Amino acid sequence: MERAIIIAVFASTGLWSFISMVVQRYMERKSDYAMMMRGLGHDRICSLGEFYIKRGYITRDEYENLVDYLYIPYKGLKGNGTAEKIINEVKQLPLTDSKIK
Repeated sequence: MERAIIIAVFASTGLWSFISMVVQRYMERKSDYAMMMRGLGHDRICSLGEFYIKRGYITRDEYENLVDYLYIPYKGLKGNGTAEKIINEVKQLPLTDSKIK
């Protein structure tokens, strides 16, 4: 008798519909989160990159933070070419060990 109830529950379309709905909502939230992170990454890369370009140089620490911790993860989220253009300009800047006063 108990087996029949367990089999009926697992075989019911209602249960699988519920599970499908939960998985779909999770994936939508994950997608929204990725879009938000990509947008924040884009804004930060562009803002910092433009600042360094106007300043005319970048320190090694700033370069590492910008490229390793912002741009590479941004690119992993399938970021667009605008940030890549700025990164390419930043890569042309002179690198210094510390900020010039």
